[in-house]
Amino acid sequence: MNDPTVPIRAAILALPESTAAALYGLYDVLSSYGEIWSSITGEARGHAGFRVTIVGPTSEPFRCFGDIPVSPHASFEACDTADVLLIPDVMMDLAADPRGRWPEACALIARCHDAGTTICTVCTGSVLLADTGLLDGRDATTYWGCTRMFGAHFPAVKLKAERMLVAADPDHRIVTAGGSSAWQDMALYLISRFCGQTEAVKAAKVFLLGDHSEGQLPYAAMIKPRQHGDAAIAASQEWIASHYESANPVARMMERSGLSERTFKRRFRAATGFTPVEYVQTLRIEEAKQYLETTDLNIDEIGEKVGYSDPAFFRRLFKRQSGTSPAAYRQRYAASAITAGI
Repeated sequence: MNDPTVPIRAAILALPESTAAALYGLYDVLSSYGEIWSSITGEARGHAGFRVTIVGPTSEPFRCFGDIPVSPHASFEACDTADVLLIPDVMMDLAADPRGRWPEACALIARCHDAGTTICTVCTGSVLLADTGLLDGRDATTYWGCTRMFGAHFPAVKLKAERMLVAADPDHRIVTAGGSSAWQDMALYLISRFCGQTEAVKAAKVFLLGDHSEGQLPYAAMIKPRQHGDAAIAASQEWIASHYESANPVARMMERSGLSERTFKRRFRAATGFTPVEYVQTLRIEEAKQYLETTDLNIDEIGEKVGYSDPAFFRRLFKRQSGTSPAAYRQRYAASAITAGI
């Protein structure tokens, strides 16, 4: 992981044949996930994230595939050396010979690689990379419909079209991604690699990246607390933040507040939007998520750590709050899941 105070410089290569989904999807996720997460949860930024620019054949606006407008921040010629150069998919005739079709873009790719930039492609973007010769003798993946093209025109590439993400070298200087929607996998991989696993999980939750069959709950996080002026309730919130695993936490918060049970519950709900029990359960499940994302502790141990001695109750509550089981949540958000295919 890089210095968290210094943004990663990412350049996205744009052509008239580029598709807007990958181009703007990568731009949006990489440039804004941290700010959105902070605005939703109230957490401070954990990493400066990415400073993203779009580079085109010239700096003049043009329209990419689908007649979508693109306004490059810089031209290929004026492109400063970036930490990462991303090559989204391009529309092309898969039966035609693509060699020599984008000489200026290929020159930029080669120049950036020579300068130490990490080169990443999505879907058919790998064709441009292959045309530079940088993939010769190396593993790569691409859109499954390009396999015949690679066999005919880039036979030196060791194609692994069944995989979603493939690193061409031990240092991950070159990384390729599969089909057009694989830009999402690439975005999470880059955030995890350069900013850390925790940041990648934030991006996945903000943009609902991944399998959506279980709905939105697996992506949800605790919304930042309401601003309120109730000192007794604020003191209770401060205490429970460090003692969420304690036995009988609601009773202990109420006792510390000096309020009657009825008054405490009424004022707590008015101040936070949660009942005291809901608030404690939400805090505990958020902590459980952190353990699942970052440790190898077994699920029963995690339940105990966050205050639940009954494993069955913990699993039921976790699924009710998160829309999925603890095991499935871990499978989605653990570090190995973010970098699957590499």
